Amino acid sequence: MSTSSDSTATTTASAETSLVLPANLHARPAGQLARAAAGFTSTVQLEYAGRTVNPTGVLAVMGLGATAGSTMTVRAKGPDAEQAVAALADILATAK
Repeated sequence: MSTSSDSTATTTASAETSLVLPANLHARPAGQLARAAAGFTSTVQLEYAGRTVNPTGVLAVMGLGATAGSTMTVRAKGPDAEQAVAALADILATAK
């Protein structure tokens, strides 16, 4: 349980998963990631090769240069963090 100085209680979750990409991270899956990430209130991050980006930007995602067989980490923090990580990990796991 976290402590907070304000009087309203909010639920904040953190979630993280790593997965091996089945395909290169090109424009189509990057666009899917950006649209999905923008739909969550949690702060979402993608990490690859020591670089971290906000996945709501297609160019930022493509700029990672992630290729098939590489490992990418999805992190989120906020009220819908678990759902955000699950949704983005699903997109990455099924990228073609």
